[in-house]
Amino acid sequence: MRMFYAKGLIVIMGLLVLSTVFQGCSRLTANESKCNREYNGEYFGPYLNRVAFPLGGMGAGMVCLEGTGAISHVSVRNKPDVFNEPHMFAALCIKDAPNLAKVLEGQSPIWKIFGSPKTGNGAAGASFGLPRFRQARFLPRFPFGTVTLEDHTIPLEVRIAGWSPFIPNHPDESSLPVGALEYHFRNPTGKTLEAIFSYNSKNFMSVRQDGHSIKPIENGFILCQEPGKDKPHEQGAFAVFTDDNNTVVDHCWFKGGWWDSVTLCWRNIQEGILRENPPQKGTAPGASLFVPFTLKPGQKKTIRLMIAWFVPETDRRHGKDPENAPACDPATGCCPLSKYYKPWYSGRFKNIEEVAKYWRLHYQTFREKSKLFSDTFYDTDLPPEVIEAVAANLTILKSPTVLRQTDGRLWCYEGCCDDRGCCHGSCTHVWNYAQAVCHLFPDLERSLRHTEFGESMDQSGHQTFRAFLPIRPADHGFHAASDGQLGGIMKVYREWRISGNTNWLKQIWPKVKVSLRYCINTWDPRGRGVLEEPHHNTYDIEYW
Repeated sequence: MRMFYAKGLIVIMGLLVLSTVFQGCSRLTANESKCNREYNGEYFGPYLNRVAFPLGGMGAGMVCLEGTGAISHVSVRNKPDVFNEPHMFAALCIKDAPNLAKVLEGQSPIWKIFGSPKTGNGAAGASFGLPRFRQARFLPRFPFGTVTLEDHTIPLEVRIAGWSPFIPNHPDESSLPVGALEYHFRNPTGKTLEAIFSYNSKNFMSVRQDGHSIKPIENGFILCQEPGKDKPHEQGAFAVFTDDNNTVVDHCWFKGGWWDSVTLCWRNIQEGILRENPPQKGTAPGASLFVPFTLKPGQKKTIRLMIAWFVPETDRRHGKDPENAPACDPATGCCPLSKYYKPWYSGRFKNIEEVAKYWRLHYQTFREKSKLFSDTFYDTDLPPEVIEAVAANLTILKSPTVLRQTDGRLWCYEGCCDDRGCCHGSCTHVWNYAQAVCHLFPDLERSLRHTEFGESMDQSGHQTFRAFLPIRPADHGFHAASDGQLGGIMKVYREWRISGNTNWLKQIWPKVKVSLRYCINTWDPRGRGVLEEPHHNTYDIEYW
């Protein structure tokens, strides 16, 4: 999966999930005899090269579980960060076999080692050189993605299930800045095995040489960064924790130079050392958590690793305010509560500890409800290629293409560039094509109508087709988009049909009439029932 900018061709392809680069069958192993994967089936061999499955809530940011089990595309600072693959990994040590330790991932794709950022200078900070499992397979069942790892030297069966809450008609539960990685182990041998699971990470939340630290949380650690002077958007926290009370935590890796910290971190893993180290004052290069376990023949063990993040401030702002903007009155809702965009969750939770507590408390319930959606969605006789296409597009809702501000309203880009959103403003003539939100989260879809017929429309009925962020009264010095504005009128009818909320329709109906009158006067002045030129449209041109 990679992010792509796609303008008005396919359903808001801001995030094309599970796209792959097929590099031929020569790299397949002996037991991967098929050259062609089946639709809606597992990804394997070269098909894993570009798989990255997004975890996170709608408008909350994203962390991706790759098809190999790696973590990448870490975009938790309210913007895309496609190539952000921090030094963060899970590992397994088999104590019965000296020095038998591997990162819980499949082989790193060649393109990463010789083509990703900074690889020309040795990929400093990457973990590509650590030993990994020989083979991996990935099965998507949105919102779940499962990685199966195999290696003849490892005597355990290993699976990783990544997911985050996705519960239709419950937008708040589906907008949490959280994710889960469930590591499943089974002992198929005839002898008892002792092992140590670990999860290890540099403090990738650090954005400066000072002000960062690693704090404690029950059965885990929190990577922290304090805000800089006049830079509140720099603050952030990322928590990693388990629900296993046998967890041992090293809150501070060795403070050395160059690669000393990582070298000693891996030595602890390889030698099966349960390094318990309390939080230290000042900066800390990284942290690890360890979960020891013993499996008798046939026994299973699941380690539930929970992640959560909290970045309440941003420097995101889009749209040039009109010269004669009306006076702002927060009481009437005509202006934003903040100069910059603030994510929805920042108005729901005070800090990372509250997010983590809520996630821990409701984990099982959210999992059951998300699994119910997944099971229901895939229980169909529709062709597998249809299901794969729909599921791939649903993942856009978990990408940085989608934002949700503190009042709960949805706001979207058209897509994502490497490190920024591309084409702002819930563009009406692009989001016209989307048909998932209105059926799965009708409240959020209606919030888009509130913006279109509210802050984005003037008294004449002219709609600015790119909503400002934070959502506020827009400038009307550019063309209205004929397809976007007319589509909005059709979607008001659709939203009423889906919700059955006649009171909502009555409230918005006067504005719909003003909009339609503008459309008639502007694009059908002779009353012929067809659009006349010029009219702006999704090609970003005027039809003549």
